[in-house]
Amino acid sequence: MAASSANKISDKPRRTATSFRSFVSQNHDSQFPAESGRYHLYISYACPWASRCLAVLKLKGLDKAISFTSVQPLWRKTKENDEHMGWVFPDSDKEVPGAERDHINGAKSIRELYDIASLNYTGKYTVPVLWDKKLKTIVNNESFEILRMFSTEFNHIAENPCLDLYPPNLRSLINETNEWVHHGINNGVYKCGFATTQTAYDKAVKQLFDALDKCEEILQQQRFLCGNTLTEPDIRLFVTLIRFDEAYTVIFKCNKRLIREYSNLFNYMRDIYQIPGLSSTVKMDHVKQNYYGSFPSINPLGIVAHGPNIDYSLSHDRHRFS
Repeated sequence: MAASSANKISDKPRRTATSFRSFVSQNHDSQFPAESGRYHLYISYACPWASRCLAVLKLKGLDKAISFTSVQPLWRKTKENDEHMGWVFPDSDKEVPGAERDHINGAKSIRELYDIASLNYTGKYTVPVLWDKKLKTIVNNESFEILRMFSTEFNHIAENPCLDLYPPNLRSLINETNEWVHHGINNGVYKCGFATTQTAYDKAVKQLFDALDKCEEILQQQRFLCGNTLTEPDIRLFVTLIRFDEAYTVIFKCNKRLIREYSNLFNYMRDIYQIPGLSSTVKMDHVKQNYYGSFPSINPLGIVAHGPNIDYSLSHDRHRFS
């Protein structure tokens, strides 16, 4: 996420490509078959890319089949002999509420997991990481592919197998929506935050708020982005929206308009937050500590802003589409 997984943004922004792209399959003959107890998900509650994978894990009821661990929110040195700063595990399970030691591999950092999986790895040390406990390697570190696997390949061991976030009749629309939500909003906030010229920033802000306005218009007509059924783009949008007013408006200078000022988007965000299991994937203290404390180039003193401390459990109006 950001400086950990994306190049700093200029006039030609791009995210760094991920390197582990194997796929867990319900086919028992595959290299990575979907088996209960075999896989472990490493996340950060601060990171939207990792949190969307955890959200689908919870929604599908895969808690008993796939274990997970969160790193601590503040980046630290990952090795004593160099200056790399990244995701690390706490020294004890009680040190940082919500974060745990790595009980699977005993690693001190996410970087160590990449070193275990590949001695020649030279890329970014990002989360999420889907780990195969049997083969002791990284299966995949691309969030949208992990999300898709959890949604489609583990139904035989999921407690909520009927939830289909990628239904065949909506796949074309889902793919199209995923694209503009990703470029305009998910990645759009980073384009604003890491812009190095006024021109790049101005362009990024326009693209971001054009995309948010588009969402607001769509949600005036229907409960979710692709109709009245929850699908992949809703999860991908939610993880950015939930961080927007609390972090992005200040630290990434995305302050043209608050999400609270969008009637449909704000109610939609509350609607999704209140789906059973989703609220447990949101730890705002982790979000704020990371965004305000881990980007010295844009917040050198690391001071964490107070507020706005929004209550997402209050009632919403999205039932009007039921």
